[in-house]
Amino acid sequence: MQLYEKLLAIAEKQCVYVYEKAMSRRNKGLYADQIIWINKNINTHQEKACILSEELGHYFTSSGNILDQSSLTNRKQEYRARTWGYEQLIPLHKFIEAWQQGMEGRHAIADYFEVTEDFLQQTVEHYQRKYGLYVTYQNHLIYFEPLNIIKL
Repeated sequence: MQLYEKLLAIAEKQCVYVYEKAMSRRNKGLYADQIIWINKNINTHQEKACILSEELGHYFTSSGNILDQSSLTNRKQEYRARTWGYEQLIPLHKFIEAWQQGMEGRHAIADYFEVTEDFLQQTVEHYQRKYGLYVTYQNHLIYFEPLNIIKL
């Protein structure tokens, strides 16, 4: 089962309905009242999975109308939803798993995770903000810049 289908199953279990709908290029996804809309003009399952993860993040972490991003409170909720998606799709143990499978280079790693390279980069940046240049996890050092794993 592909990542996008796994996320659809999570949504279904939460009674969140997901629809693919033609939307403007600017809008890739939207969440409101237990309904998620994904722009059906997005071509890849990887990008749809990344967008769906953020919209599920809104379901799990946000409240109210946060479309006005000039509000600090709304920007915080947007960030919280994105970080939910980052940590759900690429938890730290997945970096170790990819390294153990011999994945090298961001393109190969993104393919392995079934996400876009941009999402992978944003996830790495999130973990770097959270932990610094590296973190010790399950007897491994995970370096975020450059992305590297060392077994302890």
